[in-house]
Amino acid sequence: MRAMVLAAGLGTRLRPLTDHQPKALVEIGGRTLLDITLARLRAAGVNEVIINVHHFAEMILHYLRTNNNFGMRIEISREDVLLDTGGGLKKAGWFFSEGGSDAPFILHNVDVISTIDLGRMVERHRQRGALSTLAVQERETSRYLLFDERMQLCGRRMGLDGKPEMVRHAPEVNALAFTGIHVISPRMIGMMTEEGVFSIIPTYLRLAGAGEKIFGFRTDEYYWRDLGKLSELQQAEEDWRKKLFA
Repeated sequence: MRAMVLAAGLGTRLRPLTDHQPKALVEIGGRTLLDITLARLRAAGVNEVIINVHHFAEMILHYLRTNNNFGMRIEISREDVLLDTGGGLKKAGWFFSEGGSDAPFILHNVDVISTIDLGRMVERHRQRGALSTLAVQERETSRYLLFDERMQLCGRRMGLDGKPEMVRHAPEVNALAFTGIHVISPRMIGMMTEEGVFSIIPTYLRLAGAGEKIFGFRTDEYYWRDLGKLSELQQAEEDWRKKLFA
C-alpha cells in the first residue's frame, strides 16, 4: 500500500523549535514526528511513501538517507512554493497512478499523532466504494465539516454558530472536526481541476456536490492530537509518558 506524508509546512507556530529544522524532525519521546508517522503507516501495511518537502528540505533528505528510508520505498516531492494540501497532492499524483494502480492510499499530516486504526479505515473506504474517506471526530474547532446520516459529506460551517455552506441536501447534519488523515482512491487525482496552490477541502466539497462518495470515518474512540502549537507538543510529550500512544 502507498501513502503520502505532508511535511512541507514552515511550522511557524512551533518556533523556536523550527527556526533551524523542519517540523517533521521535531521530537516527541526521543523520536521525530516523521519517524512516528512512518511507523504508523508501516504498521498499517504501507511500504511505499512520497513525502512533500520545502522548509529545510535537505535536512529531511539527509535524515531519511541516514535511516535507510526506514526500510521503505520513499520518494520526495519538492515544492519551491508551498502548494497547500490539494496542490501538494496533485503535484505528487503520479506516484499513486504509477503502474496503473487503483488501490486506495493514505494521506497523512506529519504534525498529527494518533492511534486511529488506519487499516480499519482503509477497509471501510473499500466497502463503501468511496472516492475519499476523512477521519473525523466530535470536538470543538474553528471549521466543521457537515455529514448526513450516512456520513456522506454535504457541507461545511465556520465555528459553532456560522452559517452552513451546503453542497448536498440533508435534513439533519453531524458537524465534525477533520483530523488531517485521509484515505483516497487514485482516480480522484484526475478529478482535481484546481490548479496551483489550493486546499483539498474545497475540492472535496465540489466533488461531494457533484454526487461523488466523500465519506467521514468517526474516530472519537482513538487518541488524536494536532501538534501545530508548542502547547500541543508539550501535551503530547506528557501523553507519551502516560503511554496514551506509542
